Amino acid sequence: MERPTKSFPTRWASICSRLRAEGNDSLRSAAACTLTAPPSEDRCFGLQSETSSRTPPRLRLPSKGVLMKELDFSKPAREPVGAPAYDPAVALEFFRSAGKQEEVPKGTRIFSENEKASRFFLQSNKMYYLLEGEVALVAKRKPVRTVTAGQIFGEWAAVSEAPRSATAIAKTACRVIALDDKALRSALAKKPEFAIMLMGNMIGRLRGMLAAMTQVPSASSTAKEASVFDKDLLAALVKGLGEQALAPYDRGQVIMVEGQAGALMYVVLEGRVAISLRGAVLERLGPGGVFGEMALIDQSTRAADATAETDCTLLAINRIVLLNLIRADPTFAVSLLSAVAERVRNTAASFN
Repeated sequence: MERPTKSFPTRWASICSRLRAEGNDSLRSAAACTLTAPPSEDRCFGLQSETSSRTPPRLRLPSKGVLMKELDFSKPAREPVGAPAYDPAVALEFFRSAGKQEEVPKGTRIFSENEKASRFFLQSNKMYYLLEGEVALVAKRKPVRTVTAGQIFGEWAAVSEAPRSATAIAKTACRVIALDDKALRSALAKKPEFAIMLMGNMIGRLRGMLAAMTQVPSASSTAKEASVFDKDLLAALVKGLGEQALAPYDRGQVIMVEGQAGALMYVVLEGRVAISLRGAVLERLGPGGVFGEMALIDQSTRAADATAETDCTLLAINRIVLLNLIRADPTFAVSLLSAVAERVRNTAASFN
């Protein structure tokens, strides 16, 4: 079943108009950056701004190491550059703002591997903050790790609406704070900085996997088009951010290159974009799809290539506007969290 897109209220047009006033100057400067030459075989590139005659430095890809095999985000990831690292105190404050405390007896199965939320049975995937005790995470009958006090678990399935990647069992008597879908949105409205922190944590793990992979990913000719935002939000974003944020690309044109410095993220308005790594397509994005958000959250380099598979119209969003959008509405934050989590899942699957 395909993941449904999120609906947004009409007030988004006015929110975007306000954010445009705050972020337009930096958006214009970022949008003026273009590739000066096609990437060479050793994957070097340069950026040239139309507003500056200075040639920027050329960059190279980071070295590759050992593949990270697990996708659970309970354990704090390597701190991303420019993004806040996981902070137990911030997480606790977030969960307390809207969550429900629960006592979990020793041996209790909190959730099961491959378990998925069911709207028909009014069931939702919960995410948890562990106050006391220890929780064992087991995948394919093998222990993944032990969650200890101050860590969160279950968040990947909660934000991506995907099946659980592991089984969680209370090793000792535990106290947790649980958040369901409604509580998550309520908490994000009060503490939007948590979304930025969690996305930074997810992105750190994804970058760790990508940097460590030595094999070529399996190309998927049947990859489904991913869509995050619906038509109403797209229209509101275009109206609010203005025509200067529109970026047309011709079929076959390179939009971004792995290792490139990233100043913008993109929302697909028309056409189709292929996200690829080492020549293998990992994901295809149609209208409502987003890409390039990773570099804006952690202010690092691009993690993959993006190419226009058809003539495209994209909406370019800079970091100031992105962070303000996350803070402005919890539904936007949840949708973006879901997109990042889904990207982690798709990337991992392509290397299996």
